[in-house]
Order: sequence, then C-alpha cells, then structure tokens
Amino acid sequence: MKGNRWDDHYARRAREEKWLARSVYKLQEIQKKYRIILRGDKILDLGCYPGSWSQYAIEKVGSRGEVVGIDISPLDRLSSPSFRFIKTDLLTLDIDWLAREIGPMDLVMSDLAPKTTGSKSTDSARSMALAETAWDIASVLLKGKGHFICKIFEGEDLQSYRSDISAYFWKTQLFRPKATRKKSREVYIVGLKRIK
Repeated sequence: MKGNRWDDHYARRAREEKWLARSVYKLQEIQKKYRIILRGDKILDLGCYPGSWSQYAIEKVGSRGEVVGIDISPLDRLSSPSFRFIKTDLLTLDIDWLAREIGPMDLVMSDLAPKTTGSKSTDSARSMALAETAWDIASVLLKGKGHFICKIFEGEDLQSYRSDISAYFWKTQLFRPKATRKKSREVYIVGLKRIK
C-alpha cells in the first residue's frame, strides 16, 4: 500500500508539535532569517487557512499583539484573544473597508496559492494574480517600516513583480525555505522596512 505522498518529515513534525499545517516551518525559517515578527505587532495573514501561519504569529506577537486572518475557507481550529478571522474572498475584498476595520499593520503576509492545473504558465499566471492582490492590500494597510511576505511561483513575471515591490522597501529578497517541497516552484518575496 502506498503512503500519502504529502506525509513527509515536516508534516509528521507539525502533527507532533501541534501545528495546524507543515507550512509553519516556512514562516519559522523566514522569521529566523529576517526577524520580522516582534512582540506587540499587528499582523495580517492573507489566505490564512488552515491556520499555521496565524498560529505561529499569535505566539510571537504575544498578548499585546494582534493577528487578523482572512480566507474564503472557514478557520475553526484556531482560537485566541489575539486573533480575528474574516471570512471573505480576497479577490472581491473592499480594501478601503478592511483598512477602516483593522487599521494599519506591521506585517502583511501571504501564503496564497492557486489551485494548480499542471500547466506551468497557467499556474504561474494564477500565482501572480494572487501576489498582485496581496500587494494591492499590503500597499494600503502596511505601516512605514512594515514588512511584507508573499509566496509566488517562479515564472517569467517574477522579476518584474519583485522590481515593482522593491521600490517600496529598504530591501527585498527572494527566499526559498528548506521546508518547501523539492518539486515546488514556490519562493517567497520578503519586503523589509517599507519606505514609501
């Protein structure tokens, strides 16, 4: 009998350590390298389902911080006084309403991924559309000196997207966490310290 091909070392470790998904280790690696989550921060988690990034962020920001998660899928396995969930489709979200509702953020993070088709060009285009949506939201809600993390599939538009984002940050980096599956084409753009 074949095992579950997604059940790797990170998935097993996540279950043992009571994280909601293996993707938490990607955010842990980003945090270890860039130190972008601080106690008391306000964080927006775009596409937060199944919740491991929000779960980790809640732990890092502490009781004085706040994490807001947004997803179209209900998030029912995460509860904390420091967490607020908004169920909505990011592609139709009213960004001005969101800005009034939750105020400025220290970090906007997006682990959004499209439903993949197997076609590299189609999947890259869909990933790019989600990354652009994430930046549309972050550009309105992110404080000065705030940070931005966004997952994106490697493709022909990646460098131009990075170049566009770079104008707004002191530094931008591409980062591929070790926890990323070997065959995956995903990388993370990390925008450090918003300057405009």
